[in-house]
Amino acid sequence: MKQRISTDGEPGLAQTPFAVLSSDGLPPASENLATDITPSSKQARKHRGRVDILRVKTGRAGKTVTVVKNFVGIGLPEKEQLAKVMQRACGTGGTVKNGQIEIQGDKREEVARILTEANFQPVFAGG
Repeated sequence: MKQRISTDGEPGLAQTPFAVLSSDGLPPASENLATDITPSSKQARKHRGRVDILRVKTGRAGKTVTVVKNFVGIGLPEKEQLAKVMQRACGTGGTVKNGQIEIQGDKREEVARILTEANFQPVFAGG
């Protein structure tokens, strides 16, 4: 026959498997544990480099395209992720070609805002 545990508030329910452990020999806990784990907002976030934003019409049948190029130190997956964010924010299509992000239309301001939030230093280049 199984032994039943009482649910009427007896001290048996208050026991935990950790109750018998002691903290002897452990270093004292930090008083600012939450700030030790999360980065402080006071710390300046590092800029990830300059990127150029261009408005291009040449060779595109008269259509305007916003091109972001000269990324340094990021791979294709991160460029594709940035392109998706830009497409959603601009409400247009886009792609990643030859290491450059192309967004349909003249969306330089929106693209610059997204790049600034991602710690890049956007620079408007070209016409």
